[in-house]
Amino acid sequence: MHRRITGKLVIATHNPGKLVEMRELLAPYGIEAVSAGELDLDEPEETGETFQANARIKAVAAAKAAKLPAFADDSGLAVDALEGAPGIYSARWAGPSKDFTAAMTQIERLLQERGAATPDKRTAHFVSALCVAWPDDHVEEVEAIVEGTLVWPPRGSAGFGYDPAFLPDGHTRTFGEMTSIEKHGLPPLGLGLSHRARAFVKLAEICLEPR
Repeated sequence: MHRRITGKLVIATHNPGKLVEMRELLAPYGIEAVSAGELDLDEPEETGETFQANARIKAVAAAKAAKLPAFADDSGLAVDALEGAPGIYSARWAGPSKDFTAAMTQIERLLQERGAATPDKRTAHFVSALCVAWPDDHVEEVEAIVEGTLVWPPRGSAGFGYDPAFLPDGHTRTFGEMTSIEKHGLPPLGLGLSHRARAFVKLAEICLEPR
């Protein structure tokens, strides 16, 4: 039995970029959202072997600590020519300083080593796993992907993370060149294009009611 989100919700992230996107996605539903960072909650160690497992770890930890429902995302970039890397380690590839320019450069170097020069050899997808957890251990989970190819050099300064290197299928601009509405705005304003938006649509169907 699915459970609806009502009242206050903790967004279990310390990532400013994710926080902005999640708040924008939740806004039409009138949900009062507070972040784990604002509540000074500890970041749990992400020991899961899948995006879904790590999203659950973050959501459950925040729900228990705040005694409120908590919403977490675990997402990353999977590059086909690199056997799915960086995958669940996407953030770690950027290091403690969150240097995604260095991470994108590392991916490009590995692709060049494999002779992946043409778009058909540079396919990749973003994955987003979302989890809402309640203090009583109830969880709701969804996952979605968006397919694309990697470009070099990276283009655009919008978005965050690997967005400037990711060209979604069917589009001529990278996520880094798109406005937030274009990237993750939901209809009628946007196309619900990003992996996080697609996962959120699934979650909204089972857990949220428009105000």
